Amino acid sequence: MTGEADRLGLHPLRRFAPYAAYKDTGVQWLGAIPVHWEVKPLKTALIRNDSGVWGDDFDEDGSIVLRSTEQTADGRWKIAEPARRRLSARDAASARLSVGDLIVTKSSGSADHIGKTTIVDTRIAAMKCCYSNFMQRLRVSADHVPRFFWYFMNSRAGREQLVMSSSTTTGLGNLNGSILASTNFPLAPPAEQRAVANFLDRETAKIDALVAKKERLIELLREKRTALITRAVTRGLDPNVPMKDSGVEWLGDIPAHWEVKKTKFAAALRSGHTPSRQKAEYWKDCTIPWFGLADVWQIRDGHVEEVHETAEKISEIGLVNSAANLLPMGTVILSRTASVGFSAVLGVDMATTQDFVNWTCGPTLQPTYLLYVFRAMRPELRRLTMGSTHQTIYMPDVARFSTPVPPLLEQDRIVGFIRKETTAIDTLLTKIGQAIDLLNELRTALISAAVTGKIDVRQATTVRGTARTRPGAPRSRSAPQ
Repeated sequence: MTGEADRLGLHPLRRFAPYAAYKDTGVQWLGAIPVHWEVKPLKTALIRNDSGVWGDDFDEDGSIVLRSTEQTADGRWKIAEPARRRLSARDAASARLSVGDLIVTKSSGSADHIGKTTIVDTRIAAMKCCYSNFMQRLRVSADHVPRFFWYFMNSRAGREQLVMSSSTTTGLGNLNGSILASTNFPLAPPAEQRAVANFLDRETAKIDALVAKKERLIELLREKRTALITRAVTRGLDPNVPMKDSGVEWLGDIPAHWEVKKTKFAAALRSGHTPSRQKAEYWKDCTIPWFGLADVWQIRDGHVEEVHETAEKISEIGLVNSAANLLPMGTVILSRTASVGFSAVLGVDMATTQDFVNWTCGPTLQPTYLLYVFRAMRPELRRLTMGSTHQTIYMPDVARFSTPVPPLLEQDRIVGFIRKETTAIDTLLTKIGQAIDLLNELRTALISAAVTGKIDVRQATTVRGTARTRPGAPRSRSAPQ
């Protein structure tokens, strides 16, 4: 990891000098700050600290009211379908956002979201947005720099303070205006606030650009992985083999010596079920693994072939007194409701919930080959999915599934080819994911170091990926890290 950071020239603490002198704040989480900085309650910098509004009902001509769900955990806006609400003229005027306003999530069941803070830019202000009552607006006075506060509130130190300060009610973290107002902040002089904000704008933009490139590479590799599987299970491995029309739209042409069968004729189709929750005896002495939607995370990325563990188990008496089936190892399962289209092979005997359809392969079909057929069917499964809120593929559509059936030896070769090629892609995906994690860690460390004064960025510039600080700046080993 360190080698990668050095190669990228992005290590935040090696590149930049500390300040010449520090003082102890007496605040454990903050430690020492530059001698000319201060620690003050946030309220000393605020001219507004108020809650938002929600209004009465949806109104297509009403005011846009931003919600906490439109704030990302790292403090950015992600607005897809803004809510329009009917507000009184007074509420609309009171909650209208201006450039530089800081919007804080006040209530959340997740520590990742409590205290997340976004800043209003010209785009948001031009939309004449308001904000909901689950959020708090902080507006700093004209002699402070809002972006400095935004960076601090989304830094590791800032978020930890907000999470710790939040009270707990029925599992929810809660902040309010008083808590926020009393939160201690390290305050640099205004000109220095601007220097820190400008520096972080530049440096985080570079890191974000690198992350975006790597994320795009991940997208391309995933597309390549999907295309490889689809081509192998529908065209085979011989590019010169004669082809024929399969008669199935999503399949297209297949090798002439292959068959096409209704999947239910090549594999026994069984549904899952949930024993009655009203019968306590069905849920005692549970020993039978029971795969449900709570287990889909294991197979969501499409890299895992076999599953062995489940979040819940059912009892033998519950199995006997329900429509659930004990499915043999090697059964291929496919989620058909809510999280639609995720598939796996059972590595042990188990049952499933009714959210899955299950196929036990007959003598002409190899389970792992059928698994890859289902993964190649993802676009077709999306086409068959019905419902916007409760998505599902109905059983009559499931019963009409068709699958290409090569000779068994060819199925084995196709599975071996897919495993070899996807393993290479997955290894590369893992490395890129680790690089992204590193870049995000560097971004977090850089922000924290700058907004707490651990590095001096007032005259920092970047030359060919290497930082240059003001001439003569000391690089003390004893400076706070």
